[in-house]
Amino acid sequence: MFKRYDLAIVNRSFWPKNQIIGEALLQMAELNAQSRRVSVITQASGNLNDELNDAQRGKGILFRACRARSDSATHLVLRIVDAIVFMVWTFWALLLDRPKKVYVSTDPPVLVPFIVFIYAKLFKAKYIYHLQDIHPESANIVIPLNPFLYRILRGIDSMVMRHAESLITLSDAMKQVIIERSNTQSPIYLVDNPALVPETGGDVKRSPGLVFCGNAGRLQRIPLLLESIKTYYEKGGRLPFVFAGGGLYSKDIQALANEYDGVSYLGILPANEAQALNFQYEWALLPIEDDVTKYAFPSKTSSYIVSGTSILSICSKQTSVAKWVEGHKYGINVEPDLEGVVKVFFAIESHSIQPVQFDNQHVKSALSIEFFIQTLSEIILNNQNSRVSNLNLN
Repeated sequence: MFKRYDLAIVNRSFWPKNQIIGEALLQMAELNAQSRRVSVITQASGNLNDELNDAQRGKGILFRACRARSDSATHLVLRIVDAIVFMVWTFWALLLDRPKKVYVSTDPPVLVPFIVFIYAKLFKAKYIYHLQDIHPESANIVIPLNPFLYRILRGIDSMVMRHAESLITLSDAMKQVIIERSNTQSPIYLVDNPALVPETGGDVKRSPGLVFCGNAGRLQRIPLLLESIKTYYEKGGRLPFVFAGGGLYSKDIQALANEYDGVSYLGILPANEAQALNFQYEWALLPIEDDVTKYAFPSKTSSYIVSGTSILSICSKQTSVAKWVEGHKYGINVEPDLEGVVKVFFAIESHSIQPVQFDNQHVKSALSIEFFIQTLSEIILNNQNSRVSNLNLN
Protein backbone atom coordinates (compact mmCIF):
# COMPACT_ATOMS: atom_id res chain seq x y z
CA MET A 1 0.00 0.00 0.00
CA PHE A 2 1.25 3.48 -0.87
CA LYS A 3 2.54 5.35 2.16
CA ARG A 4 2.03 9.11 2.15
CA TYR A 5 4.94 11.44 2.75
CA ASP A 6 4.86 13.36 6.01
CA LEU A 7 6.18 16.65 4.63
CA ALA A 8 6.78 18.29 1.26
CA ILE A 9 8.90 21.44 0.98
CA VAL A 10 7.97 23.53 -2.07
CA ASN A 11 10.30 26.34 -3.14
CA ARG A 12 11.52 27.21 -6.63
CA SER A 13 14.94 28.47 -5.44
CA PHE A 14 17.08 25.84 -3.79
CA TRP A 15 20.57 24.69 -2.97
CA PRO A 16 23.22 24.99 -4.36
CA LYS A 17 22.34 28.11 -6.39
CA ASN A 18 20.47 29.79 -3.53
CA GLN A 19 23.10 29.68 -0.82
CA ILE A 20 21.10 31.21 2.04
CA ILE A 21 17.39 30.31 1.84
CA GLY A 22 18.10 27.32 -0.39
CA GLU A 23 20.75 26.01 2.00
CA ALA A 24 18.42 26.61 4.95
CA LEU A 25 15.59 24.65 3.33
CA LEU A 26 17.95 21.79 2.50
CA GLN A 27 19.09 21.68 6.11
CA MET A 28 15.47 21.77 7.27
CA ALA A 29 14.64 18.86 4.98
CA GLU A 30 17.65 16.92 6.28
CA LEU A 31 16.65 17.61 9.89
CA ASN A 32 13.07 16.43 9.38
CA ALA A 33 14.12 13.44 7.27
CA GLN A 34 15.74 11.90 10.35
CA SER A 35 12.29 10.92 11.64
CA ARG A 36 9.86 11.59 8.76
CA ARG A 37 9.31 10.92 5.09
CA VAL A 38 10.25 14.18 3.36
CA SER A 39 10.14 15.32 -0.25
CA VAL A 40 11.43 18.51 -1.84
CA ILE A 41 9.74 20.04 -4.90
CA THR A 42 11.94 22.60 -6.62
CA GLN A 43 13.75 23.72 -9.78
CA ALA A 44 17.37 23.23 -10.78
CA SER A 45 19.49 24.33 -13.72
CA GLY A 46 21.52 21.10 -13.64
CA ASN A 47 21.11 17.57 -12.29
CA LEU A 48 20.22 18.20 -8.66
CA ASN A 49 20.54 14.56 -7.59
CA ASP A 50 24.07 14.35 -8.98
CA GLU A 51 25.04 17.55 -7.15
CA LEU A 52 23.56 16.24 -3.92
CA ASN A 53 25.38 12.93 -4.28
CA ASP A 54 28.68 14.69 -4.98
CA ALA A 55 28.24 16.82 -1.85
CA GLN A 56 26.89 13.87 0.18
CA ARG A 57 23.77 15.85 1.04
CA GLY A 58 20.05 15.10 1.17
CA LYS A 59 20.18 11.59 2.63
CA GLY A 60 16.73 10.01 2.90
CA ILE A 61 14.96 12.83 1.01
CA LEU A 62 13.04 12.49 -2.24
CA PHE A 63 13.88 15.35 -4.62
CA ARG A 64 11.60 16.28 -7.47
CA ALA A 65 13.28 19.03 -9.52
CA CYS A 66 12.16 20.39 -12.85
CA ARG A 67 14.39 22.46 -15.09
CA ALA A 68 14.83 26.15 -14.21
CA ARG A 69 14.22 28.39 -17.21
CA SER A 70 14.47 31.89 -15.71
CA ASP A 71 16.10 34.02 -13.02
CA SER A 72 15.67 37.55 -11.60
CA ALA A 73 17.19 39.10 -14.75
CA THR A 74 14.84 37.28 -17.14
CA HIS A 75 12.05 39.14 -18.95
CA LEU A 76 8.89 39.23 -16.83
CA VAL A 77 6.79 37.32 -19.38
CA LEU A 78 9.27 34.43 -19.40
CA ARG A 79 9.31 34.41 -15.60
CA ILE A 80 5.52 34.10 -15.59
CA VAL A 81 5.68 31.21 -18.06
CA ASP A 82 8.31 29.53 -15.91
CA ALA A 83 6.10 29.98 -12.83
CA ILE A 84 3.19 28.30 -14.64
CA VAL A 85 5.42 25.37 -15.63
CA PHE A 86 6.57 25.02 -12.03
CA MET A 87 2.93 25.18 -10.86
CA VAL A 88 2.03 22.19 -13.04
CA TRP A 89 5.15 20.36 -11.89
CA THR A 90 4.29 21.02 -8.25
CA PHE A 91 0.77 19.65 -8.59
CA TRP A 92 2.02 16.51 -10.31
CA ALA A 93 4.68 15.97 -7.64
CA LEU A 94 2.14 16.45 -4.84
CA LEU A 95 -0.17 13.89 -6.44
CA LEU A 96 2.69 11.40 -6.55
CA ASP A 97 3.86 11.94 -2.97
CA ARG A 98 0.55 12.76 -1.24
CA PRO A 99 2.23 14.62 1.67
CA LYS A 100 0.26 15.12 4.87
CA LYS A 101 1.74 18.59 5.33
CA VAL A 102 3.25 21.08 2.87
CA TYR A 103 5.56 24.04 3.41
CA VAL A 104 5.18 26.54 0.55
CA SER A 105 6.56 30.04 0.09
CA THR A 106 6.01 32.93 -2.32
CA ASP A 107 8.74 31.62 -4.62
CA PRO A 108 6.96 31.81 -7.02
CA PRO A 109 3.90 33.67 -5.69
CA VAL A 110 0.12 33.14 -5.93
CA LEU A 111 -0.08 30.29 -8.46
CA VAL A 112 1.98 27.66 -6.66
CA PRO A 113 0.49 28.40 -3.21
CA PHE A 114 -2.95 28.13 -4.83
CA ILE A 115 -2.06 24.72 -6.23
CA VAL A 116 -0.98 23.66 -2.74
CA PHE A 117 -4.35 24.90 -1.41
CA ILE A 118 -6.21 22.81 -4.02
CA TYR A 119 -4.12 19.75 -3.21
CA ALA A 120 -4.74 20.21 0.53
CA LYS A 121 -8.51 20.38 -0.04
CA LEU A 122 -8.53 17.28 -2.23
CA PHE A 123 -6.37 15.12 0.05
CA LYS A 124 -7.14 16.57 3.49
CA ALA A 125 -3.62 17.85 3.97
CA LYS A 126 -2.37 20.91 5.87
CA TYR A 127 -0.01 23.59 4.66
CA ILE A 128 2.18 26.38 6.03
CA TYR A 129 2.34 29.50 3.85
CA HIS A 130 5.55 31.56 4.06
CA LEU A 131 5.00 35.05 2.62
CA GLN A 132 8.41 36.58 2.02
CA ASP A 133 6.60 39.15 -0.08
CA ILE A 134 2.91 39.79 -0.70
CA HIS A 135 1.48 39.42 -4.19
CA PRO A 136 -0.08 40.56 -6.46
CA GLU A 137 0.54 43.92 -4.78
CA SER A 138 4.33 43.72 -5.24
CA ALA A 139 4.01 42.76 -8.91
CA ASN A 140 1.48 45.52 -9.49
CA ILE A 141 4.05 48.11 -8.43
CA VAL A 142 6.45 46.96 -11.15
CA ILE A 143 3.91 46.53 -13.94
CA PRO A 144 0.30 47.63 -13.30
CA LEU A 145 -1.97 44.64 -13.79
CA ASN A 146 -5.35 44.58 -15.45
CA PRO A 147 -7.77 45.56 -12.63
CA PHE A 148 -9.93 42.47 -13.16
CA LEU A 149 -6.90 40.14 -13.11
CA TYR A 150 -5.54 41.98 -10.07
CA ARG A 151 -8.77 41.40 -8.10
CA ILE A 152 -8.83 37.73 -9.08
CA LEU A 153 -5.23 37.16 -7.98
CA ARG A 154 -5.81 39.01 -4.69
CA GLY A 155 -8.91 36.93 -4.05
CA ILE A 156 -7.08 33.68 -4.78
CA ASP A 157 -4.17 34.55 -2.52
CA SER A 158 -6.47 35.72 0.29
CA MET A 159 -8.26 32.38 0.14
CA VAL A 160 -4.92 30.57 0.42
CA MET A 161 -4.06 32.71 3.47
CA ARG A 162 -7.37 31.96 5.20
CA HIS A 163 -7.05 28.19 4.87
CA ALA A 164 -3.39 27.81 5.88
CA GLU A 165 -2.62 26.03 9.12
CA SER A 166 -0.24 28.90 9.85
CA LEU A 167 1.35 31.83 8.06
CA ILE A 168 4.88 33.18 8.22
CA THR A 169 6.00 36.64 7.16
CA LEU A 170 8.77 39.18 7.77
CA SER A 171 7.47 42.33 9.42
CA ASP A 172 4.57 43.67 11.42
CA ALA A 173 3.60 45.93 8.49
CA MET A 174 3.31 42.87 6.25
CA LYS A 175 1.35 41.03 8.94
CA GLN A 176 -1.19 43.85 9.09
CA VAL A 177 -1.63 43.81 5.30
CA ILE A 178 -2.24 40.04 5.43
CA ILE A 179 -4.89 40.38 8.15
CA GLU A 180 -6.66 43.34 6.56
CA ARG A 181 -6.70 41.81 3.11
CA SER A 182 -7.63 38.21 3.93
CA ASN A 183 -9.38 38.32 7.34
CA THR A 184 -7.43 35.18 8.14
CA GLN A 185 -7.76 33.62 11.59
CA SER A 186 -4.64 31.50 11.12
CA PRO A 187 -1.71 32.22 13.43
CA ILE A 188 0.90 34.50 11.84
CA TYR A 189 4.55 34.17 12.84
CA LEU A 190 7.21 36.81 12.18
CA VAL A 191 10.45 35.11 11.17
CA ASP A 192 13.49 36.99 9.91
CA ASN A 193 15.31 35.89 6.79
CA PRO A 194 18.59 34.24 7.77
CA ALA A 195 22.06 35.50 6.98
CA LEU A 196 25.45 33.87 6.75
CA VAL A 197 27.11 34.52 10.11
CA PRO A 198 30.88 34.27 9.63
CA GLU A 199 33.33 33.84 12.47
CA THR A 200 34.94 37.20 13.14
CA GLY A 201 37.19 38.11 15.98
CA GLY A 202 38.08 41.52 17.35
CA ASP A 203 37.38 44.87 15.73
CA VAL A 204 36.70 44.95 11.99
CA LYS A 205 38.69 47.56 10.06
CA ARG A 206 36.51 48.98 7.31
CA SER A 207 37.45 51.05 4.30
CA PRO A 208 35.64 54.28 3.35
CA GLY A 209 33.10 53.49 0.66
CA LEU A 210 29.68 52.04 -0.04
CA VAL A 211 28.71 48.49 -0.92
CA PHE A 212 25.54 47.11 -2.52
CA CYS A 213 25.25 43.36 -2.09
CA GLY A 214 22.07 41.72 -3.37
CA ASN A 215 19.61 41.63 -6.22
CA ALA A 216 19.63 44.72 -8.45
CA GLY A 217 16.03 44.30 -9.50
CA ARG A 218 12.96 46.27 -10.40
CA LEU A 219 12.12 47.42 -6.87
CA GLN A 220 15.55 48.61 -5.70
CA ARG A 221 15.62 52.13 -7.23
CA ILE A 222 18.76 51.18 -9.17
CA PRO A 223 18.30 53.86 -11.89
CA LEU A 224 18.17 56.59 -9.21
CA LEU A 225 21.17 55.12 -7.40
CA LEU A 226 23.28 54.89 -10.55
CA GLU A 227 22.36 58.41 -11.68
CA SER A 228 23.24 59.71 -8.19
CA ILE A 229 26.65 58.03 -8.32
CA LYS A 230 27.29 59.46 -11.78
CA THR A 231 26.37 62.99 -10.64
CA TYR A 232 28.49 62.57 -7.50
CA TYR A 233 31.58 61.71 -9.58
CA GLU A 234 30.92 64.50 -12.08
CA LYS A 235 30.99 66.92 -9.14
CA GLY A 236 34.33 65.59 -7.92
CA GLY A 237 33.32 62.77 -5.56
CA ARG A 238 35.98 60.21 -4.64
CA LEU A 239 34.35 57.46 -2.57
CA PRO A 240 34.34 53.95 -4.07
CA PHE A 241 31.11 52.07 -4.78
CA VAL A 242 31.19 48.29 -4.94
CA PHE A 243 28.33 46.17 -6.29
CA ALA A 244 27.81 42.42 -6.04
CA GLY A 245 24.83 40.36 -7.17
CA GLY A 246 22.71 39.82 -10.24
CA GLY A 247 19.40 41.17 -11.43
CA LEU A 248 17.73 43.20 -14.13
CA TYR A 249 20.10 46.19 -13.83
CA SER A 250 23.38 44.27 -13.68
CA LYS A 251 24.32 45.42 -17.20
CA ASP A 252 23.69 49.05 -16.23
CA ILE A 253 25.92 48.65 -13.19
CA GLN A 254 28.65 47.13 -15.33
CA ALA A 255 28.35 50.02 -17.79
CA LEU A 256 28.80 52.51 -14.93
CA ALA A 257 31.82 50.54 -13.69
CA ASN A 258 33.32 50.74 -17.18
CA GLU A 259 32.84 54.51 -17.16
CA TYR A 260 34.15 55.34 -13.67
CA ASP A 261 37.18 53.85 -11.94
CA GLY A 262 35.56 54.30 -8.54
CA VAL A 263 32.74 51.85 -9.34
CA SER A 264 33.33 48.10 -9.18
CA TYR A 265 30.91 45.39 -10.24
CA LEU A 266 31.85 41.92 -9.02
CA GLY A 267 28.90 39.98 -10.39
CA ILE A 268 27.27 37.16 -8.45
CA LEU A 269 29.50 35.98 -5.61
CA PRO A 270 29.35 32.91 -3.36
CA ALA A 271 27.49 33.69 -0.15
CA ASN A 272 30.62 33.71 2.01
CA GLU A 273 32.43 36.10 -0.34
CA ALA A 274 29.40 38.39 -0.54
CA GLN A 275 29.16 38.56 3.24
CA ALA A 276 32.91 39.18 3.53
CA LEU A 277 32.42 42.13 1.17
CA ASN A 278 29.91 43.66 3.58
CA PHE A 279 32.56 43.62 6.30
CA GLN A 280 35.04 45.56 4.16
CA TYR A 281 33.24 48.91 3.81
CA GLU A 282 31.82 51.49 6.19
CA TRP A 283 28.44 51.83 4.47
CA ALA A 284 25.92 49.51 2.81
CA LEU A 285 23.35 50.75 0.28
CA LEU A 286 19.68 49.91 0.76
CA PRO A 287 17.54 51.59 -1.92
CA ILE A 288 13.91 50.47 -2.08
CA GLU A 289 10.69 51.67 -3.71
CA ASP A 290 8.33 53.18 -1.14
CA ASP A 291 5.18 51.27 -2.03
CA VAL A 292 6.82 47.87 -1.87
CA THR A 293 7.80 48.31 1.80
CA LYS A 294 4.19 47.46 2.73
CA TYR A 295 4.45 44.14 0.95
CA ALA A 296 8.09 43.09 1.34
CA PHE A 297 11.21 43.74 3.37
CA PRO A 298 14.67 43.72 1.72
CA SER A 299 16.36 40.39 2.38
CA LYS A 300 19.82 41.98 2.31
CA THR A 301 19.07 43.73 5.63
CA SER A 302 19.88 40.57 7.59
CA SER A 303 23.32 40.29 5.99
CA TYR A 304 24.00 43.99 6.52
CA ILE A 305 23.28 44.06 10.24
CA VAL A 306 25.09 40.77 10.87
CA SER A 307 28.18 42.37 9.27
CA GLY A 308 27.79 45.48 11.44
CA THR A 309 28.15 47.88 8.51
CA SER A 310 26.23 51.17 8.60
CA ILE A 311 23.17 51.26 6.35
CA LEU A 312 22.25 54.08 3.98
CA SER A 313 18.62 53.49 3.04
CA ILE A 314 17.09 55.42 0.14
CA CYS A 315 13.31 55.72 0.54
CA SER A 316 10.73 58.05 2.04
CA LYS A 317 10.96 58.62 5.78
CA GLN A 318 7.46 57.30 6.51
CA THR A 319 8.24 53.81 5.16
CA SER A 320 8.84 50.82 7.43
CA VAL A 321 12.39 50.48 6.09
CA ALA A 322 13.36 54.07 6.94
CA LYS A 323 11.81 53.77 10.40
CA TRP A 324 13.63 50.49 10.97
CA VAL A 325 17.03 51.84 9.89
CA GLU A 326 16.87 55.03 11.95
CA GLY A 327 14.78 53.67 14.81
CA HIS A 328 17.31 50.94 15.55
CA LYS A 329 20.22 53.27 14.78
CA TYR A 330 21.54 50.93 12.10
CA GLY A 331 22.35 53.88 9.84
CA ILE A 332 20.63 56.84 8.18
CA ASN A 333 17.89 57.34 5.64
CA VAL A 334 17.77 59.78 2.73
CA GLU A 335 14.73 60.78 0.72
CA PRO A 336 14.69 59.29 -2.82
CA ASP A 337 15.70 62.36 -4.84
CA LEU A 338 18.88 62.86 -6.82
CA GLU A 339 20.08 66.03 -5.11
CA GLY A 340 19.54 64.66 -1.61
CA VAL A 341 21.33 61.38 -2.31
CA VAL A 342 24.34 63.17 -3.84
CA LYS A 343 24.54 65.49 -0.80
CA VAL A 344 24.64 62.50 1.52
CA PHE A 345 27.46 60.92 -0.52
CA PHE A 346 29.52 64.11 -0.08
CA ALA A 347 28.63 64.29 3.62
CA ILE A 348 29.88 60.72 4.08
CA GLU A 349 33.07 61.54 2.16
CA SER A 350 33.77 64.64 4.30
CA HIS A 351 32.97 62.71 7.52
CA SER A 352 30.24 65.17 8.47
CA ILE A 353 28.12 62.02 8.55
CA GLN A 354 29.95 59.33 10.50
CA PRO A 355 29.38 55.56 10.34
CA VAL A 356 27.14 54.42 13.18
CA GLN A 357 28.31 52.07 15.89
CA PHE A 358 25.92 49.37 17.03
CA ASP A 359 26.24 46.08 18.87
CA ASN A 360 25.13 43.34 16.49
CA GLN A 361 26.13 40.40 18.68
CA HIS A 362 22.59 39.89 19.98
CA VAL A 363 21.15 39.43 16.46
CA LYS A 364 23.74 37.00 15.11
CA SER A 365 22.23 33.91 16.69
CA ALA A 366 18.66 34.99 15.83
CA LEU A 367 19.62 35.53 12.19
CA SER A 368 21.64 32.35 11.78
CA ILE A 369 20.58 29.59 9.41
CA GLU A 370 20.47 27.21 12.38
CA PHE A 371 17.89 29.32 14.22
CA PHE A 372 15.88 29.80 11.03
CA ILE A 373 15.52 26.08 10.30
CA GLN A 374 14.76 25.25 13.92
CA THR A 375 12.06 27.92 13.99
CA LEU A 376 10.47 26.75 10.73
CA SER A 377 10.54 23.15 11.90
CA GLU A 378 8.76 24.06 15.12
CA ILE A 379 6.08 25.97 13.22
CA ILE A 380 5.63 23.07 10.79
CA LEU A 381 5.25 20.68 13.71
CA ASN A 382 2.66 23.07 15.17
CA ASN A 383 4.70 23.44 18.36
CA GLN A 384 2.80 25.92 20.51
CA ASN A 385 6.02 26.74 22.39
CA SER A 386 7.91 27.67 19.24
CA ARG A 387 10.92 29.93 19.86
CA VAL A 388 9.91 32.33 17.11
CA SER A 389 11.85 35.57 17.45
CA ASN A 390 11.74 38.68 15.32
CA LEU A 391 14.50 40.90 16.65
CA ASN A 392 15.37 43.17 13.79
CA LEU A 393 12.23 44.12 11.89
CA ASN A 394 9.99 45.58 14.58
